[in-house]
Amino acid sequence: MSTGRSFYITTPIYYPSDLPHIGHGYTTVAVDALARWHRQAGDDTWMLTGTDEHGQKMLRAASANGVTPQEWVDKLVEGSWFPLLDTLEVANDDFIRTTQPRHEERVQQFVQTLYDRGYIYAGEYEALYCVGCEEFKPESEIVDGTGAFEGLKVCAIHSKPLELLQEKNYFFKLSEFAEPLLELYKNEPDFVRPESARNEVVSFVKSGLKDLSISRSAFDWGIRVPWDDSHVIYVWVDALLNYATAVGYGTDPAEFERRWPAFHIVGKDILRFHAVIWPAMLMAAGLDVPRGVFAHGWLLVGGEKMSKSKLTGIVPTEITDVFGADAYRFYFLSAIAFGQDGSFSWEDLSARYQAELANGFGNLASRTTAMIEKYFQGSVPPPAAYSEGDLRIQQIVAHAATAADAAIDRFRPDEAISAIWTIVDALNGYITENEPWALAKDDASRPRLGTVLYTAAEGLRALTVLLSPVMPESTGKLWEALGIPGRLVDEPIRAAGTWGRLAPGTAVNALSPLFPRIEQS
Repeated sequence: MSTGRSFYITTPIYYPSDLPHIGHGYTTVAVDALARWHRQAGDDTWMLTGTDEHGQKMLRAASANGVTPQEWVDKLVEGSWFPLLDTLEVANDDFIRTTQPRHEERVQQFVQTLYDRGYIYAGEYEALYCVGCEEFKPESEIVDGTGAFEGLKVCAIHSKPLELLQEKNYFFKLSEFAEPLLELYKNEPDFVRPESARNEVVSFVKSGLKDLSISRSAFDWGIRVPWDDSHVIYVWVDALLNYATAVGYGTDPAEFERRWPAFHIVGKDILRFHAVIWPAMLMAAGLDVPRGVFAHGWLLVGGEKMSKSKLTGIVPTEITDVFGADAYRFYFLSAIAFGQDGSFSWEDLSARYQAELANGFGNLASRTTAMIEKYFQGSVPPPAAYSEGDLRIQQIVAHAATAADAAIDRFRPDEAISAIWTIVDALNGYITENEPWALAKDDASRPRLGTVLYTAAEGLRALTVLLSPVMPESTGKLWEALGIPGRLVDEPIRAAGTWGRLAPGTAVNALSPLFPRIEQS
């Protein structure tokens, strides 16, 4: 069943100059889990990710490696960024690269539209520029250098000296959009989330917007300005447009109409680009602004934001090679309040894997299927009369499904998982309390044993459906073991809490441990 409304969701497009680290993986699995949920709910879902391949930083990295920029980005994207999606079980619908003709041509068309509508003018520019951020730095992000950089102005984020750039550039009249933007934030309080991010954006815009330099003429690795090919389009303007060019802006009006506008999930360090510059550009072009921008926090390792220069970047395969993709997805989506900073530690990951996945969910799945095999020859028994305790399980399942769906709607996968986990805890407690192994010793208790195991199996069925967007691999194995006809991805997720969908007589298969014990070296 489709709700008829498009659910189009994007990751930022990643700058592939470095190897992907767990921070990139975190954003990507969050977007993937949200997209999977909506897809399974019957919403017209589209998930986009991709890479941002132009700009000065890329040009310098390529020449340092003795290759052309295109050869350099091809090597990075094919060698590291495509494989990341497989490693983390990501089911994206599209992957856009800003060097693709479909993107470059449409970017020129968009910028030409802004020019034709009178929002772009030529001017002189002099400002301090950070190559790492690919951004002219505002005063608030310029600090005095120390040590080797004593006497220089450095970037507050990268701690590297800034370059004074003096160029004739083209400017976008961003300053004209302060009022329309403040109006947008007021009329649509959910446009920027969470609230801390919204407050930051509102105060930034209230403090006054300067016009934005949207072209560069000092280098040529980028998309040419259509009316002046001595300039290339500023990498951020080019990058933001991927969200529109990937769904048919400029070439496929029907597709664009169907998909646009999008929800954007971004790290909080690129919030201003998405919540200020991007909606202003869209307004100037006469297009709808995005449906919303959600800024998540940073992943901290040892209390610091991950960075290549500080060697705190952890590659996702370091985790997935040991714990598997599902554990990676579960851990990052449940252990961190989505929208706030979160700390990663191996100890925490290991402890949660053991307690929640192996002993909690995994053990519940193994013992339920094993007891149905042992006591009912692998056939799901019919329930007899339900007791108060059985009905309580049914209520917990129904409530968990509704609460999880509402949390997903709020872009809070962490709250969705904790709602779903009430089923895991309730069923484990229910089995311990009802002692099916004791009931099995007495023939007179057989109807009761059937009810207990049906309740456990049907609770497990709901759990499998609800957890599938978070842990596609293990839930896929469990679905097969439960022997339910049809594909798990086709199960309507919003109906998962409706009791009685598992038919008695369904043949259950043996299940090897979903989360095998990991030997700690």
